[in-house]
Amino acid sequence: MKKPELLAPAGSLEKLKIALTYGADAVFLGGKAFSLRARASNFDLDSIKEAVDFAHARNKKVYVTTNIFPHSDDLEGLKAYLQALDTIGVDAIICASPAVINVASKHTQLEIHVSTQQSITNSEAIKFWAKRGVKRIVLAREVSLKELETLKQQAPIDLEVFIHGGMCVSYSGKCTLSNTMTDRDANRGGCAHSCRWNYDLFEGEEKINQTMPFSIASKDLQSVRYISKLIDLNVESLKIEGRMKSIHYIATVVKTYRKLIDDITGFIEVDIPKYLLEIKKAENRLSSSGFMEGLTSVDQQLYNLRSEQPTQEFIALVLDFDPETNIATIEQRNHFQSGEAIELFSPRFEATTFIAPEMADENGQTITVARHPKQILKIRLPMPADKYDMLRKVRNE
Repeated sequence: MKKPELLAPAGSLEKLKIALTYGADAVFLGGKAFSLRARASNFDLDSIKEAVDFAHARNKKVYVTTNIFPHSDDLEGLKAYLQALDTIGVDAIICASPAVINVASKHTQLEIHVSTQQSITNSEAIKFWAKRGVKRIVLAREVSLKELETLKQQAPIDLEVFIHGGMCVSYSGKCTLSNTMTDRDANRGGCAHSCRWNYDLFEGEEKINQTMPFSIASKDLQSVRYISKLIDLNVESLKIEGRMKSIHYIATVVKTYRKLIDDITGFIEVDIPKYLLEIKKAENRLSSSGFMEGLTSVDQQLYNLRSEQPTQEFIALVLDFDPETNIATIEQRNHFQSGEAIELFSPRFEATTFIAPEMADENGQTITVARHPKQILKIRLPMPADKYDMLRKVRNE
């Protein structure tokens, strides 16, 4: 049984390294120009080169988003930028505009993937882009599993499907709320996420939302129950969304889908509730199946800002480990103290629970409470750890 590519978001070099370490086969990132997350990107050309070098050393891939819908002024510098990406050795670019695709085709050897922003939902559109040298289509989120089965049978090129993360309230992200309300163009890298703001809802003069704020957004996509079907359909790439998410979110979600894919393709019995429980440990909003089963219902909308509370809290990142003493150097991320039940979360093994011992600060002083964000601490662990392993607080349900 062929494994699909597991593709993860990378909003920074740290997140890129976490995603690849926890099991992603490839990552996608945006540069400081020509990307829908350009305002929030940490990747200049030097950083992209470092990202590519890190990934290629591990036989993994890096895709760069060049997915804005450019106005004429936005095209300045495009050719030089794409040629720089080609020289760096990025594995593909993700494009929405024919203008960007045309420049890339004429002036570089870059592999081209057509973005979900193109709203591709039928086989004729797939064939259209295939004739123009595109290697992969990132399907619209609005495609159902039933439709996907037909598309996969007729597609002459690779298909990529979203499996986890935010769902835009507008069709394939073609939204103008941000433009209208903040003068930030959502399709040119400036989305202000207006759909997730707090609103009061009125019918005439009567305020309808009496007890809680109203929002327009959809619940996040979560596809644990559908991975087996996607593998059966031989979909080439399964994509996680969330370049703005935390490293704990990325590690948890990537590791969960990595193990699920490996277990299914390895013909290992899959305990779906176990994977669902692990996903809930990420810092996520309420989730649903999106369009997997067809048109969405009211149950898949997020009309208020209630969110799932994670059962585990990310408290520290392992920076180093001394195997002779079992002392780990950690960077604190959330408050915890000696005597609490915590777990070591790693891409190499199942999470292991233990009781937090006393710690030492940077000056070697013994402490029992870690209360300062980003503080460097020393702590003895009951098992070996590696860089990028994490410590999580165990919460009672």
